[in-house]
Amino acid sequence: MRKTWIVLPALLALAVMIGCAKPPQVDVDAAKAALEAAKAAGATEYAQSSLNAAQDANAQLDAELTAQQGKFALTRSYKKATELAAAAKSAGDKAATDAASGKAAAQREASNLIAQAKTALEEAKGLLDKAPKGKGTQADLEALKADLAGVESAITEADNAMTGQKYLQAKAKATAAIGAANQVKTAVEQAMAAKKGAAAKPAAPAAKPGAKH
Repeated sequence: MRKTWIVLPALLALAVMIGCAKPPQVDVDAAKAALEAAKAAGATEYAQSSLNAAQDANAQLDAELTAQQGKFALTRSYKKATELAAAAKSAGDKAATDAASGKAAAQREASNLIAQAKTALEEAKGLLDKAPKGKGTQADLEALKADLAGVESAITEADNAMTGQKYLQAKAKATAAIGAANQVKTAVEQAMAAKKGAAAKPAAPAAKPGAKH
C-alpha cells in the first residue's frame, strides 16, 4: 500500500509535467524572424532557392506544431518542434546571407554591363557618323539614329535602376542597350562593306562606235 502512495504522486507529477508541455515559442519566433529578415535582405530576387529552403523549413515547423496541438495534452512533445525551429532559423539566416552575396554580385554585374553599354553606344555613334550617305540612305540613317536614341534611354533607365538598388532591372536594361547598339554597329558596317564592294567593281567597258546592239 505504501508503494502505491509513493508511485502515484510520481505518476501524477509526470502527467502534469507532460501536460504542461508548451511550444518552444522563443525558438519559433526566432525562426520566423530569420525568414522575414531574409525577405527584407532581398532573398526573393537574389537568393530564391535559399529562400525556398527556408520557407520549406518553416512549413515543416508549422506542420509539427499543428500536429502536436491536435494531440491529447498528456501526449504532446515539442522536442521535434524545437529541432525544426533551429533548422528553420538556420535556413533563414543562410537565405539572408546568400541574398546579400547575390545582391552584391548583381550590383557588380550591372555596373559592368552599363559601362559596356555606354562604350557600345559611343562606338555605334562613331560608326554612324561614317555611314555611307547618298540617295536613298537618309531614311535608313534616321532609323538608326532613332535606335541609338532608344539605347541612350535604356542606359538612363539602367542608371536610375542602379540608384534605386534595383540591380536585376539595371542588368536587363543595360543588356538590352548593348544588343541594340551592336545591331546599329552591324547595320552600318554592312552598309560600309556594301559600298566598298560596289566601288571595287570594274566599270563596264564603253560601247565602241558603230557596234551593233
